[in-house]
Amino acid sequence: MYLANTWEANLAVTGADGLPAIKMAGNVVRPSTSVRLSMRLGPQMDPQVAEAAIREKLTTDVPYGAKVTIKGGHAGAGWCMQELAPWLKTSLH
Repeated sequence: MYLANTWEANLAVTGADGLPAIKMAGNVVRPSTSVRLSMRLGPQMDPQVAEAAIREKLTTDVPYGAKVTIKGGHAGAGWCMQELAPWLKTSLH
């Protein structure tokens, strides 16, 4: 659990617009929905490679003809104090 929380990527929704409150939510079509996502990268992941992969995944084969707009440019590298011990490297995947 520790390795997963510190060395692997984590996705968080940090904000959303256009969604109704849970007590009012229903299966309806909304004119727009906006979400702000934050992807925390592991320290060995290149942030530009990760941003390109996320951008491609979110904009390829978008269902129902939805328009996806991505604003980014906030990619930053993770941090690692020292080289991983060999036994930790093999347990990551």
